[in-house]
Amino acid sequence: MTHSETILAMTTELNGMITATQVTQAGIPRYALTKLVNRGALCRADRGVYVLPDVWEDELFILQYKYGQGIFSHDTALYLHGLIDRTPHQYTMTFPIGYNPAAAKAGGLATRLVKAENHELGKIMIDSPCKHKIAVYDVERTLCDIVKPNSTSDIQIVNGAMRAYVQQSDINMTRLYQYADQLRVTDSIARYMEVLL
Repeated sequence: MTHSETILAMTTELNGMITATQVTQAGIPRYALTKLVNRGALCRADRGVYVLPDVWEDELFILQYKYGQGIFSHDTALYLHGLIDRTPHQYTMTFPIGYNPAAAKAGGLATRLVKAENHELGKIMIDSPCKHKIAVYDVERTLCDIVKPNSTSDIQIVNGAMRAYVQQSDINMTRLYQYADQLRVTDSIARYMEVLL
């Protein structure tokens, strides 16, 4: 099998999208990607990200690839978990303090910075709507984030997300309160839970 055939087979297995890093890890020189783009067999979606011509670009996966330290959060995480039904007008990612988010902001992302010890709290990997793995905060962490004083989440979104959460069958109140304690939003979470439960 040629390099080109191997890349196309890998891309098909990966839901129509492949990264230059994945190609390199497979022991294939990156110039093989350029050849495929020149032939029209692949399209360059972004720096280091390639898609088959008939595949929709997965914007969330591309953002995850470009900003690997970022974790989808706030309204974006609510959307990914099905707690709100409208796509956010701007995706949000959270980074550890010390990371320079200037490029991410210039790329159209809303960014948040948190202490390093809280950055991975509640991080999980899920499938994007296009079936590619992305990092996102779990539901309980997301609820804590949206009630912080510096949150930009609309109050209607917060209220709706809280109502949707308590109606789920798999709520984890222990985890919610552990996160709330660590993130110092216990009073805010308790007020919502007292009204809704």
